[in-house]
Amino acid sequence: MTPSAPRTRAATTIRMKQIALDYQSRTIRRLKAQLASARRELDIITKENKANQIALEASHMIIAGLTKICLKAEDLMQAQHLIIEALVEEKDSLLQTIQGLQEANNSPDPFYDEWRKKRKYTRRKKRFR
Repeated sequence: MTPSAPRTRAATTIRMKQIALDYQSRTIRRLKAQLASARRELDIITKENKANQIALEASHMIIAGLTKICLKAEDLMQAQHLIIEALVEEKDSLLQTIQGLQEANNSPDPFYDEWRKKRKYTRRKKRFR
């Protein structure tokens, strides 16, 4: 073997190691790029998740507020219904009292003339339509 043969083998070995290192460097750069891309995607997903969480909390607050409003409106409607019932009962009681007084005094119905006038007016309106 000639003295240059070991050098050639050593040069070949060094060259092969250099090729392996270059390949590893490319692999490392590619993996770093993939990692950076994955981190960017994760950041975007995290921001979207945070925005969705905020929107979800806001919608829960809105729903809670609307529920309170609906409950108050329901309470108000129930109170109005009770007032209307009481007013109807009071009106019926007053009408009975008036009728009783009229019967006791033998006087005509005070609303009879008004009712007749309204009825004639309504009939005339219907004819002209």
